Amino acid sequence: MEVVWAVGQLGAAWLAVVLGLVMLPSALGVSLGISEAYMWVLVKTLEWATIRLQKSAKKPQPQLPRTPTANGIIERDETPMEKEISLLHRADFEFSHIFYFCRKGFEAIVEDEVTQRFSSEELLSWNLLTRTNVNFHYISLKLTVVWVIGVIVRYCFLLPLRFTLAAIGIMSMIVGTTAVGQLPNGRVKNYLSEVVHLTCSRILVRALSGTIHYHNKENRPRKGGICVANHTSPIDAIILTNDGCYAMVGQVHGGLMGIIQRATVKACPHVWFERSEIKDRHLVTKRLREHVADKSKLPILIFPEGTCINNTSVMMFKKGSFEIGGTIYPVAIKYDPQFGDAFWNSSKYNIVSYLLRIMTSWAIVCNVWYLPPMVRKEDEDAVQFANRVRSAIARQGGLTELPWDGGLKRAKVKDTFKEEQQKNYSKMLVRNGSVGSLSAETESE
Repeated sequence: MEVVWAVGQLGAAWLAVVLGLVMLPSALGVSLGISEAYMWVLVKTLEWATIRLQKSAKKPQPQLPRTPTANGIIERDETPMEKEISLLHRADFEFSHIFYFCRKGFEAIVEDEVTQRFSSEELLSWNLLTRTNVNFHYISLKLTVVWVIGVIVRYCFLLPLRFTLAAIGIMSMIVGTTAVGQLPNGRVKNYLSEVVHLTCSRILVRALSGTIHYHNKENRPRKGGICVANHTSPIDAIILTNDGCYAMVGQVHGGLMGIIQRATVKACPHVWFERSEIKDRHLVTKRLREHVADKSKLPILIFPEGTCINNTSVMMFKKGSFEIGGTIYPVAIKYDPQFGDAFWNSSKYNIVSYLLRIMTSWAIVCNVWYLPPMVRKEDEDAVQFANRVRSAIARQGGLTELPWDGGLKRAKVKDTFKEEQQKNYSKMLVRNGSVGSLSAETESE
């Protein structure tokens, strides 16, 4: 009996600490300075570990630039096809032209530009989250002791704390939105819905030890608009809703996610589709246009890549989001991988394993840039508009812009991509008269 009483007292004390030091400040949108102190200690520890690594190395390691290309093993030449082939001999057809296509083929085999975007970003230095870094198996006793202490802190203190906060945040979201959903439609309901969503999102961000820096807040999405952002992780939505409310768009799910969807849609005009409806593009576009036409409704949040990319690049935006009309509010999200890998490799980890990795990382640190609103020009089609928005997001976030479809994570390359290169080469030959001269020679023979 005494053991049960002691456990009850310990649980009550734990909840009191969580409610008083974390939940209440996050609900009010204030900080007690605990997160700042934790990040300061963490940064100093990682800096010390980096110095120890450099001292233990036999040779000093060169400082690589913080660009995605630093992780690659191939230095690619972005010279256009016509110019590069003309350097081989001349622009007319020559058998030496095959060297261009052979080199491109070897580059794709050794290290293509697509599949590496679906694996975790490589770190420039060890962040004490794994037993050893890439270059060393044993470094020093001090680093080993620090790593052991880090494991104890992350799994014995941070993980229970974050799990408690996540459970409270999810339950508060379900109960709060269900209660608000019983009210009649009006300003009061909309106000209380936004309060519930913001409060619960802040609690969930604290559950990730999130440190988020928002830039250019004057460009935040407004009601009746469409917010589009690059996609790295399922927590992207939580990162954005921590600073404002959005209407989500997605497929109806079952289980816990389904319970959350059914509860939140009662208080907020989210747009959920059944599995049979999501394949009907016309129906999806119609419902989204109806939402955007109502300027009193929250902005729609869409991730037009359609899949998670590893925080180094922005891939092709699906044009459907840009056919709806209305004002587009681009948002660039860039995570700092030094404190934790936010990328979700859905081909390797299920959602439970991914959340466990997130909750046992040091922290989630990211920057969010709100870009100026953009509208579709009269002479633009949906694809051109999508590419212009994607370029703006890539420039602001320091991300590599790639024309490839994120669906290549699970599908094969379409024949149209192959045919495009063939068409470019044939156009070059026709423009330079090579095809005509070859045909004349054939007829004379």
